[in-house]
Amino acid sequence: MKKIQIMVVDDSAVVRRLLTTIIAEDPELEVIGVAHNGRIALRMLETMEPDLITLDIEMPEMDGLEALLEIRKRFRRLPVIMFSTMTERGASATLEALAGGANDYVTKPANVGSVTAAMDAVRSQLIPKIKAFCRPTMPVPTRGGPATGPATGLVANRVAKVARTKQIDLVAIGASTGGPTALASVVSALPADLPVPVVVTQHMPPVFTKYLSKRLDGSSAIDVREAEEGDVLRPGLVLIAPGDFHMTFRATDSGKVVVLDQGPQVHFCRPSVDVMMASVAKTFQGRVLSVILTGMGSDGRDGCTTLRDLGAEVIVQDQATSVVWGMPGAIVALGLADQVLPLDDIGAAIVQRVTRRLTGIRSGA
Repeated sequence: MKKIQIMVVDDSAVVRRLLTTIIAEDPELEVIGVAHNGRIALRMLETMEPDLITLDIEMPEMDGLEALLEIRKRFRRLPVIMFSTMTERGASATLEALAGGANDYVTKPANVGSVTAAMDAVRSQLIPKIKAFCRPTMPVPTRGGPATGPATGLVANRVAKVARTKQIDLVAIGASTGGPTALASVVSALPADLPVPVVVTQHMPPVFTKYLSKRLDGSSAIDVREAEEGDVLRPGLVLIAPGDFHMTFRATDSGKVVVLDQGPQVHFCRPSVDVMMASVAKTFQGRVLSVILTGMGSDGRDGCTTLRDLGAEVIVQDQATSVVWGMPGAIVALGLADQVLPLDDIGAAIVQRVTRRLTGIRSGA
C-alpha cells in the first residue's frame, strides 16, 4: 500500500523535527517536504503532491491563515491540519482557520515536562487524524441496521423500548472533527425563541470552547454561552461544555442545572458526548432530540442507544457533508437514526421537530 505523503509547514526547526520524527515512526506515513513559512510551502506545492499538509498558524512572511486561503484557491480538497498553540490567540486563529476551510487542528504541547511526553501528546492527536482524512474507514455494520443509509428519510431500525413521547424538552448535540463549522450552520438556524434549551458537547480543549461559544453567539439569533457550574437550562439558550470538563445535569427546585466534573476521559475525550447523553437520558428520559454531527470515533453511540430505547428521537449528519463520518456513521450502523440529513437541513429539522411536538401537545394530539 502506498504511504500517505505529508508536507510539514512550521517556522520552528524543533517542531519540524518533532513532527517529522512522529510521522516517520508510522509505516503508513512519510514526510515528503518541509517548509518554514507559507510562501515556501506554496512554491513547493507547484511540484509536490502531498496527500495532507500540517500547517502552523504563526509564521513569518506568510502565516498559516494566509497560506490556507491560497491553498484552498488551488487545492480545494487537499486535507489541511492546523498546528495551534493552547492560547487565546491560538484558539481564535484556529477557529478562523476552520471557518476558512481547514479540516482540523492539533494543539502544540505545553507544560508536558519532557520531549517524550510532548511527542506522545502530538502523536495521539495527529496520527489518527491523518489516517482519518487520507484513508477513511466505514463503520462496521451490525444486525441493528445498515452501515449506510439514504441521504434523507427514516432509517431507524431499532425499536424503542417505550412509545415515543409527545414532548421534546431538550435538544442535545454532539460533535467532534469538523464540528465547529457544522455547529455554526446548525446553531445559526435556531430562532431566539426556540421553546427548549440546547446543550452541546464538542471535542475541544480549554480556551477553545470559550471562543467557539463567543463565535457562535455572535453569528446566531439564539443565545450561546460556554456552560458554567450551576447554569439553569432554559428555552432559547445554547450551553456548550467547557474544554476538559464533562457536562452533566441534575434536577433542582430552580430547574435542570449544569454539573461539571473532571472525571476520567471517555473515548479518550473530556468532555464526552456519551457522558452528556447518559445524563440527559437520566434527567429527561425520552423527552429529547439527540443530534450527532461530524466527528471521528463513536462517542455518542452508547448514549443515543439509551435515549432511543427511552423513546427519544435521533438525527445525524450525512456522510457527504461530514468531515469525518465516524460518530454519525456509528449511529446509522446500529439503526438508531430517525433521519440522516445534509448539514444545511439539520437546523431546520430541529426547529420543525421541536415545534411539531409542542403544537401537538397544545392541540391534545
